[in-house]
Amino acid sequence: MIRALRQRLHRWIATRTPRVPGPWLIHRRRVYIVPTRHGYGYGLLLFTMLLGAMNYSNSMAFALTFLLAGVGLLAMHDTHANLVNLSIAAEPVAPVFAGDELQFRLRIDNPSRHARHAISVHWPGVAAGQQVDIAAGETARLALPLASTRRGWLPASRFAVATAFPLGLFRAWTWLELDIAGLVYPRPTAAGSAPPPGLHGDGAQREARPGVDSFVGLRSYRPGDPLQAIDWKSLARQPPPLGQPQVKQFAEPAAGTLWLDWQALPAEWPVEQRLAQLARWVLDAEAQQRRYGLRLPRRVYQPGSGSGHRHACLAALALF
Repeated sequence: MIRALRQRLHRWIATRTPRVPGPWLIHRRRVYIVPTRHGYGYGLLLFTMLLGAMNYSNSMAFALTFLLAGVGLLAMHDTHANLVNLSIAAEPVAPVFAGDELQFRLRIDNPSRHARHAISVHWPGVAAGQQVDIAAGETARLALPLASTRRGWLPASRFAVATAFPLGLFRAWTWLELDIAGLVYPRPTAAGSAPPPGLHGDGAQREARPGVDSFVGLRSYRPGDPLQAIDWKSLARQPPPLGQPQVKQFAEPAAGTLWLDWQALPAEWPVEQRLAQLARWVLDAEAQQRRYGLRLPRRVYQPGSGSGHRHACLAALALF
């Protein structure tokens, strides 16, 4: 019976909280308010005091009862007003690997001239959440953690924005569902399995980068070049007057471009195991500052490096 009523309540709430891109302005007609346990106790106390005042016809008891009732009504009004006209917006969500927590970052703007205190945000069924105070005309930021279990897009579910300020006698809240999602990469396998040797083209093409391995030629001297790099023999062969000194250039061959290929993995491996291994190779290649490309069925990512290329490859694995 209780479960059925709760499901009907959740369906009714879902019809009143459409999924929106944000920012979302909290309207007073979307704020719900009920007494807390302390509020019910406070009301029972006032009822008892009223009965006592009526029994003894004590004017001072009547005055104290009505005064405390007025305080309760003011607290109810302030609790409700503490949420009204707050603006909630979502910020970009950083990708994580499967099994880690996504941090859904929210921005709460307070456009009014009054500070808002003890504003809490939490997922359904979670009693404890993130709580902030927002000064007048200021902005507060917080993050809601949500555990991820599998790769792909993980949309944020409905969450509550609530407050019990100032006295804790009433709890006001509203439901929001922002159209935000976080990307979850495949969980990489443990380090240790090296990627298959694969070079760009036939493996004969190599890149050169500054080093000390092999002599590649001479260039004109530039201020700041070390003296030991000057080719004194070539300078001595020049007829007087001596011309511009020449500096020796050395280079070392760079590692070839690495291809991370879906077909290089054992055919008996399931899809998720292949994706996990490719994710490990992407991380290893990036850590070694290698240029690498990714070959997937029906999609090829040309060689590159850097955080942008790393994200593109891992995102392709996440959405495969």
